[in-house]
Formats: sequence, structure tokens, C-alpha cells
Amino acid sequence: MTSDQADLLDFIDWTGVECLNQSTSQSLVNALKQGYREDDGLHLESDADEQLLIYIPFTQVIKLHSIAIKGPEEEGPKTLKLFSNKEHMGFSNVNDFPPSDTVALSSDNLKGKPIVLKYVKFQNVRSLTIFIEDNQSGSEITKVQKIVLYGSTTNLQGVRSNAIKGLVYPH
Repeated sequence: MTSDQADLLDFIDWTGVECLNQSTSQSLVNALKQGYREDDGLHLESDADEQLLIYIPFTQVIKLHSIAIKGPEEEGPKTLKLFSNKEHMGFSNVNDFPPSDTVALSSDNLKGKPIVLKYVKFQNVRSLTIFIEDNQSGSEITKVQKIVLYGSTTNLQGVRSNAIKGLVYPH
């Protein structure tokens, strides 16, 4: 991972974060928030079945480089489908859209090894939807101990001003 890939925690719009099918006692903040996600006693847990649908909006446009998802060997997530800029998805329509990327988590990934994403698909991300389709053992409950998103901000302002300068002062 390059040095310009930072933890995007500070750019999450916490007011809009959602997680469908989470246990009321073991919710998404346990896996996503600083401090909580470092506590091995806390985790996100699915409720009715093994699937989880996580929606994470950002306060500014980001470039997503990689994702780290830590979980237990048995109940940890197995298949992730990631969607860039898809709002208001539910379990009823999540399979209607092609994912920006699909990832199968290995045991190394579950220990926290980041997964590098198809970078070209995550260049101008305003929100990320993570669909956890199943878990490692096929059990009813999926557990996620930690979610870390790595990337950078796009700083569109700099790009725009340079483009305008190019128009005003052609070379």
C-alpha cells in the first residue's frame, strides 16, 4: 500500500451510515468507529440471517484504494459485493445491479490484510455500499470485527482551477 492511501474514517458522513440486518446489540459502529473497531470484544453481527448490507456515505468525494475487513475464521464474511455511489439499496434489489467489485475473503484477509480493489471503479466515490453475501462457514450469523477503508480524497477544487487556468492561458 502506498503512503498516500489513508484511513478514510475522517471522511465518513456518520449521519447517513446504515446497516440492514444488524443485531441491535452488535451494530455497525462496533466495526467502523475508531476505538470500537480496535476492541476485540466488540463486533458487528447479522441478525435474521448471514447477510449484511452496509451503506457508507462520505463528506467529500474520495478515491477508494483498498478495504480491510477483519472477522472470525468461522463467522467472518466470505463474499463481498461493493457498489460505488448506489443509494437506497435493499436486500430486495441488491442483485439487480452489477457490483463495482466482488471480493472473496481469505483467512489472511479476515486477519486484517487489505484487499486492493479495482481502482478504476472507485475514482469518484460519494458513497460505498458493502453487501456481505455469505460467511466462511455458511452459518446463520456473520460477524465483522473491523472495517477499514483506505484511499485518498480527490480534491476536485485543484483539478477545476487548473482546468480553468488552462482555458484562460492556453499554452
